[in-house]
Amino acid sequence: MTDQLTVATADDNAAGAAGPTPWWRDAVIYQIYPRSFADSDGDGIGDLPGIRSRLPYLQELGIDAVWLSPFYASPQADAGYDVSDYRTVDPMFGTLDDARELITDAHALGLRVIVDLVPNHSSDQHEWFRRAIAEGPGSPARDRYHFRPGKGADGAEPPNDWQSLFGGPAWTRTTDPDGTPGDWYLHLFAPEQPDFNWEHPAVADEFRTILRFWLDLGADGFRIDVAHGLCKAEGLPDAGDASELHLLDVAVSPCFDQDGVHEIYRSWRQILDEYPGERIAVAEAWAPTLERLSKYVRPDELHQSFNFSYLGAAWTVEAQRRIIDESLVAMRSVGAPPTWTLSNHDVVRHTTRLMGSVSGDAAGRRPTAADPVAGLRRARAATLLMLALPGSAYLYQGEELGLPEVIDLPPEVRQDPAFHRATGQDGYRDGCRVPLPWSGDAAPYGFGPEGGPSWLPQPDSWAQLSVAAQDGVPESTLEMYRSALLMRRALPALGAPDNLTWLEAPEGLLVFERAAADGSAFRCTVNLTDAPIAVAKPGQALLASGPVDDAAAQVLIPADTTVWWSVA
Repeated sequence: MTDQLTVATADDNAAGAAGPTPWWRDAVIYQIYPRSFADSDGDGIGDLPGIRSRLPYLQELGIDAVWLSPFYASPQADAGYDVSDYRTVDPMFGTLDDARELITDAHALGLRVIVDLVPNHSSDQHEWFRRAIAEGPGSPARDRYHFRPGKGADGAEPPNDWQSLFGGPAWTRTTDPDGTPGDWYLHLFAPEQPDFNWEHPAVADEFRTILRFWLDLGADGFRIDVAHGLCKAEGLPDAGDASELHLLDVAVSPCFDQDGVHEIYRSWRQILDEYPGERIAVAEAWAPTLERLSKYVRPDELHQSFNFSYLGAAWTVEAQRRIIDESLVAMRSVGAPPTWTLSNHDVVRHTTRLMGSVSGDAAGRRPTAADPVAGLRRARAATLLMLALPGSAYLYQGEELGLPEVIDLPPEVRQDPAFHRATGQDGYRDGCRVPLPWSGDAAPYGFGPEGGPSWLPQPDSWAQLSVAAQDGVPESTLEMYRSALLMRRALPALGAPDNLTWLEAPEGLLVFERAAADGSAFRCTVNLTDAPIAVAKPGQALLASGPVDDAAAQVLIPADTTVWWSVA
C-alpha cells in the first residue's frame, strides 16, 4: 500500500443516544503563533489579515479550531505575553476590526477561534502598573500587584528567594518618586511582566470583564497562560531552593499550583456557560502529578488542560504506554477528555527533539542536529500515534510540514528574552518560531510579499518543505496530516470515546485497538525501535507514517513507523 489513503467522510460519529458529543472533547486544535504564520503587509511580521487569508488552508487541513497566541497591545518584551491592553490589538498585528473579521471568516468555514489569555501578569506598561510606580509606596494601585519591602540593610535584598523562569531573582527593586530606592515587585518571568495579585478583587473583576469582551466579539474560548500561577502561597514564603526554574521541571512550589486558582476557574466556567455555542477554556497548567492537573478540569472548572507529561515522554514502548495510561486514568477520574500534543511555541519542535535521543527531554534544551532523517521518521510516527488516541489533540503550526527546529540562529537575531539573561530557560524558543514557508524557492517563501523580510531568518532548506512543495505529493508530511485528520473524523472508533484496549505485541511494538458502537474496530501499531518488526496482518491497512507493503499475510513494520488498520 501507499502511506496515504483518502477516505470518504462518514456521518458524525460522535452522535449517540445521549446526543452529540461536545465539539471540544475530540477536537483537533491548531496553534497559530501570529508573528510567524503569514505576513500581509510586508513588514516581516505575521498579522491577523495574513492569518485570515490562510484560513481556507486550515479548513482543508481538517482541523476543528485555531488557537491564536497573543495579539494584544504589548511592548513585545516577551513576544506579546506582556500585555499592556487586553482589549486592543497591537498595531503590528492589525486592528480590532481585523480580529472581528478573522473570527467571522473562521466561523463561516466551520472553524472555531480560541484566543490566548494572560492573567498571571501584565506588561510593566499596563496602565495599572504605571500608576502603581508613579504614585509610590502606599498607593492603592500597588495592591493589584505584589510589592514588598526588601530584606537586609536598607531593604537591599529581595523579599524572598524566588527565582524568575527567565533567570535571576523574581524580584526587581523600584525607585520611589523622590529618586530613592523603593520596594520590590514580583515577576515570575521577565522584569517587564509584573505578576498580578489575585487576592485583590479588582483583578478578578477586570478579568471577568475581559472574558466577556472577547466572548461578545465571538471568540469560542481561551487558552489560559500560566493557569497554575495566579495564586501564590500565603505570605510569599521562601521556596527553599534558589536554583533556576524551568516550566518543564514540575515540582511543588509556593509560586505555582495553589488551591486558590480553582475558585477563580469556577467563576470563569459560570461565565463561559452563559454563552451559546459551547465556549471553552484550556489551561496551560503545570502540576507535580497528573492527579493534581486533573483538578483544573473538574466538571465545574475548565474544559481541558494541556498534557505536558505526554509531550515529554520518551520514545519507548514503556514510556509511551505508561503516560497514555496515566493520562486516561487521571482524566477519567473527573470526566474530562485527555489532551495530547507534541510541539508548541515554547519547546523544540518534535521533529528535532526526536532526532538523536529518546530520553524524553520535553524542552529539547540546547538542541543539536543528530539524525534529521530519523527525527522526521519518528515525528511522523509519533503524530499518527497521538491522533489515534482518545480525546483532543493540539497541533503547532508547521508541524504538518515536518519543519525542524532552526538551531543555528545567530545571536544578533534572537528575541527570546531568556536568551539575553545569564540563566533561565536557555533562550532557545526562537528556533520553533521561525516564520512558515508557504511557497517559492527563496525566502520569505510566501510568508510575506516576494523578496520581503521575515522577523527571523528562514533556512535555505525550507524551500522543499513549503506548503506548495508538499501539496498533492502522496508521501509528503502535509498529505499524511490531511489524510489522518480526515480519517479521524470519518472512522467511528476514533475521536472522543474513551475506548482504548492494549493488545499483546512483540517487543518494541505498541499496539492498541479502539472499538466503535457499530461493531467496527480500529487498530494502531507503532514500531518504536530502529529495526523492522514483522507482524501478522490484522486487517486492511488504512494509513502509515512510512512505506508499508501489506500484500502478504506477514507485514514488515519499518523502524519508527505507525500503521492504522481497519479490523473486522
